[in-house]
Amino acid sequence: MQKKSGKETRILFVTSNPHKFSEAERILNEYGISIARFPTRYPEVRADECGAVASAAASELYRKLKQPLILEDAGLFIKALNGFPGAYSAWAQGKIGNRGVLNLMKGTAGRHAEFKSVYAFAKDGRIELFEGVCKGKIAHAEAGKYGFGYDPIFVPDEGTGKTFAQDPETKERVSHRRKALVKLAKYLKKLKGDW
Repeated sequence: MQKKSGKETRILFVTSNPHKFSEAERILNEYGISIARFPTRYPEVRADECGAVASAAASELYRKLKQPLILEDAGLFIKALNGFPGAYSAWAQGKIGNRGVLNLMKGTAGRHAEFKSVYAFAKDGRIELFEGVCKGKIAHAEAGKYGFGYDPIFVPDEGTGKTFAQDPETKERVSHRRKALVKLAKYLKKLKGDW
Protein backbone atom coordinates (compact mmCIF):
# COMPACT_ATOMS: atom_id res chain seq x y z
CA MET A 1 0.00 0.00 0.00
CA GLN A 2 1.24 3.42 -0.88
CA LYS A 3 1.70 6.13 1.73
CA LYS A 4 1.14 9.77 0.95
CA SER A 5 1.92 12.48 3.49
CA GLY A 6 2.22 9.79 6.17
CA LYS A 7 -1.27 8.48 5.49
CA GLU A 8 -2.34 5.22 3.93
CA THR A 9 -3.80 5.73 0.46
CA ARG A 10 -7.25 4.29 0.07
CA ILE A 11 -9.19 3.94 -3.14
CA LEU A 12 -12.72 5.31 -3.05
CA PHE A 13 -15.39 2.64 -3.36
CA VAL A 14 -18.59 4.39 -4.39
CA THR A 15 -21.55 2.53 -2.92
CA SER A 16 -24.56 3.21 -0.74
CA ASN A 17 -24.69 -0.50 0.19
CA PRO A 18 -22.79 -1.24 3.44
CA HIS A 19 -22.97 -5.02 2.85
CA LYS A 20 -21.32 -4.66 -0.56
CA PHE A 21 -18.61 -2.47 0.95
CA SER A 22 -17.76 -4.81 3.83
CA GLU A 23 -17.56 -7.78 1.45
CA ALA A 24 -15.19 -5.90 -0.88
CA GLU A 25 -13.13 -4.55 2.01
CA ARG A 26 -12.53 -8.07 3.39
CA ILE A 27 -11.47 -9.49 0.03
CA LEU A 28 -9.26 -6.57 -1.03
CA ASN A 29 -7.58 -6.49 2.39
CA GLU A 30 -6.31 -10.01 1.63
CA TYR A 31 -4.24 -8.36 -1.12
CA GLY A 32 -3.11 -5.43 1.01
CA ILE A 33 -5.46 -2.98 -0.71
CA SER A 34 -7.44 -0.50 1.37
CA ILE A 35 -10.68 1.12 0.28
CA ALA A 36 -12.74 3.95 1.70
CA ARG A 37 -16.49 3.97 1.33
CA PHE A 38 -17.98 6.94 -0.50
CA PRO A 39 -21.70 6.48 0.22
CA THR A 40 -23.52 8.27 -2.51
CA ARG A 41 -26.17 7.38 -5.04
CA TYR A 42 -25.57 7.99 -8.71
CA PRO A 43 -27.66 7.75 -11.85
CA GLU A 44 -27.41 4.44 -13.70
CA VAL A 45 -27.79 4.13 -17.44
CA ARG A 46 -30.38 1.68 -18.69
CA ALA A 47 -28.54 -1.25 -20.18
CA ASP A 48 -28.86 -5.01 -20.33
CA GLU A 49 -25.27 -5.64 -19.23
CA CYS A 50 -23.70 -4.82 -15.88
CA GLY A 51 -20.46 -3.74 -17.57
CA ALA A 52 -22.18 -0.95 -19.49
CA VAL A 53 -23.86 0.31 -16.31
CA ALA A 54 -20.65 0.20 -14.25
CA SER A 55 -18.54 1.82 -16.97
CA ALA A 56 -20.91 4.74 -17.54
CA ALA A 57 -21.31 5.41 -13.81
CA ALA A 58 -17.55 5.22 -13.13
CA SER A 59 -16.82 7.61 -15.98
CA GLU A 60 -19.38 10.13 -14.76
CA LEU A 61 -18.23 9.95 -11.14
CA TYR A 62 -14.58 10.26 -12.09
CA ARG A 63 -15.39 13.49 -13.95
CA LYS A 64 -17.00 14.83 -10.78
CA LEU A 65 -14.59 13.55 -8.13
CA LYS A 66 -11.37 13.69 -10.16
CA GLN A 67 -9.74 10.87 -8.23
CA PRO A 68 -9.34 7.11 -8.66
CA LEU A 69 -12.40 5.13 -7.66
CA ILE A 70 -14.10 1.79 -7.98
CA LEU A 71 -17.75 0.88 -8.17
CA GLU A 72 -19.69 -2.25 -8.91
CA ASP A 73 -22.80 -3.28 -10.75
CA ALA A 74 -24.14 -6.78 -10.31
CA GLY A 75 -27.13 -8.77 -11.44
CA LEU A 76 -28.90 -12.08 -11.16
CA PHE A 77 -29.58 -13.48 -14.62
CA ILE A 78 -32.27 -16.19 -14.68
CA LYS A 79 -32.36 -18.26 -17.85
CA ALA A 80 -36.09 -19.17 -17.69
CA LEU A 81 -36.95 -15.47 -17.35
CA ASN A 82 -34.86 -14.47 -20.39
CA GLY A 83 -32.14 -13.06 -18.15
CA PHE A 84 -34.48 -11.09 -15.86
CA PRO A 85 -33.81 -9.32 -13.53
CA GLY A 86 -30.25 -9.00 -14.89
CA ALA A 87 -28.83 -5.49 -14.77
CA TYR A 88 -32.14 -4.37 -13.23
CA SER A 89 -31.66 -6.60 -10.18
CA ALA A 90 -31.48 -3.82 -7.58
CA TRP A 91 -34.67 -2.28 -8.97
CA ALA A 92 -36.44 -5.66 -9.05
CA GLN A 93 -35.31 -6.46 -5.51
CA GLY A 94 -36.88 -3.22 -4.32
CA LYS A 95 -40.10 -3.75 -6.27
CA ILE A 96 -40.89 -7.47 -6.04
CA GLY A 97 -38.16 -8.93 -3.82
CA ASN A 98 -37.24 -12.58 -3.57
CA ARG A 99 -40.85 -13.69 -3.16
CA GLY A 100 -41.79 -11.94 -6.37
CA VAL A 101 -39.00 -13.70 -8.25
CA LEU A 102 -40.10 -17.05 -6.80
CA ASN A 103 -43.68 -16.32 -7.89
CA LEU A 104 -42.45 -15.66 -11.43
CA MET A 105 -40.67 -19.02 -11.32
CA LYS A 106 -43.70 -21.06 -10.19
CA GLY A 107 -44.11 -24.16 -12.33
CA THR A 108 -40.75 -23.61 -14.03
CA ALA A 109 -38.60 -26.74 -14.20
CA GLY A 110 -35.41 -25.11 -15.51
CA ARG A 111 -34.02 -22.98 -12.70
CA HIS A 112 -30.56 -22.18 -14.07
CA ALA A 113 -29.24 -18.74 -13.12
CA GLU A 114 -25.99 -16.88 -12.74
CA PHE A 115 -24.81 -13.99 -10.68
CA LYS A 116 -22.59 -11.49 -12.50
CA SER A 117 -20.49 -8.79 -10.91
CA VAL A 118 -18.57 -6.12 -12.77
CA TYR A 119 -16.18 -3.81 -10.95
CA ALA A 120 -15.12 -0.64 -12.73
CA PHE A 121 -11.86 1.08 -11.81
CA ALA A 122 -11.53 4.68 -12.97
CA LYS A 123 -8.16 6.43 -13.10
CA ASP A 124 -6.92 9.28 -15.28
CA GLY A 125 -10.16 9.19 -17.25
CA ARG A 126 -9.70 5.52 -18.18
CA ILE A 127 -12.05 2.74 -17.13
CA GLU A 128 -10.96 -0.86 -16.56
CA LEU A 129 -13.62 -3.55 -16.04
CA PHE A 130 -13.33 -6.80 -14.04
CA GLU A 131 -16.09 -9.40 -14.27
CA GLY A 132 -16.90 -12.37 -12.07
CA VAL A 133 -19.60 -14.99 -12.71
CA CYS A 134 -21.08 -17.57 -10.36
CA LYS A 135 -23.37 -20.17 -11.92
CA GLY A 136 -26.15 -21.84 -9.99
CA LYS A 137 -29.90 -22.21 -9.74
CA ILE A 138 -32.91 -20.60 -8.13
CA ALA A 139 -34.21 -22.39 -5.02
CA HIS A 140 -37.92 -23.19 -4.64
CA ALA A 141 -38.15 -21.18 -1.40
CA GLU A 142 -36.13 -18.64 0.54
CA ALA A 143 -33.64 -20.17 2.97
CA GLY A 144 -30.95 -18.78 5.25
CA LYS A 145 -30.33 -15.67 7.30
CA TYR A 146 -26.93 -14.49 6.08
CA GLY A 147 -25.98 -12.21 3.20
CA PHE A 148 -28.31 -9.82 1.44
CA GLY A 149 -30.37 -9.33 -1.71
CA TYR A 150 -30.97 -12.54 -3.64
CA ASP A 151 -28.70 -14.67 -1.43
CA PRO A 152 -31.65 -16.57 0.16
CA ILE A 153 -32.81 -17.90 -3.24
CA PHE A 154 -29.51 -18.56 -5.05
CA VAL A 155 -27.84 -21.99 -4.84
CA PRO A 156 -24.35 -22.01 -6.40
CA ASP A 157 -23.20 -24.97 -8.49
CA GLU A 158 -19.89 -24.93 -6.58
CA GLY A 159 -21.02 -25.65 -3.06
CA THR A 160 -23.03 -27.70 -0.62
CA GLY A 161 -26.45 -27.44 -2.28
CA LYS A 162 -27.41 -24.64 0.11
CA THR A 163 -28.23 -21.03 -0.69
CA PHE A 164 -25.66 -18.28 -0.25
CA ALA A 165 -27.74 -17.12 2.75
CA GLN A 166 -27.43 -20.56 4.37
CA ASP A 167 -23.75 -21.06 3.59
CA PRO A 168 -21.74 -17.84 3.91
CA GLU A 169 -18.43 -19.73 3.81
CA THR A 170 -19.20 -21.02 0.31
CA LYS A 171 -20.34 -17.56 -0.77
CA GLU A 172 -17.07 -16.08 0.48
CA ARG A 173 -15.14 -18.65 -1.56
CA VAL A 174 -17.05 -18.83 -4.88
CA SER A 175 -19.15 -15.67 -5.24
CA HIS A 176 -19.25 -13.56 -8.37
CA ARG A 177 -17.99 -10.60 -6.35
CA ARG A 178 -14.98 -12.49 -5.06
CA LYS A 179 -14.06 -13.56 -8.59
CA ALA A 180 -14.33 -9.99 -9.90
CA LEU A 181 -12.51 -8.51 -6.89
CA VAL A 182 -9.60 -10.95 -7.17
CA LYS A 183 -9.12 -9.84 -10.79
CA LEU A 184 -9.30 -6.19 -9.69
CA ALA A 185 -6.88 -6.78 -6.80
CA LYS A 186 -4.29 -8.43 -9.06
CA TYR A 187 -4.54 -5.49 -11.47
CA LEU A 188 -4.14 -2.95 -8.66
CA LYS A 189 -1.14 -4.84 -7.26
CA LYS A 190 0.57 -4.44 -10.64
CA LEU A 191 0.13 -0.69 -10.30
CA LYS A 192 2.09 -0.88 -7.03
CA GLY A 193 0.03 1.76 -5.29
CA ASP A 194 0.19 4.20 -8.21
CA TRP A 195 -3.41 5.38 -8.02
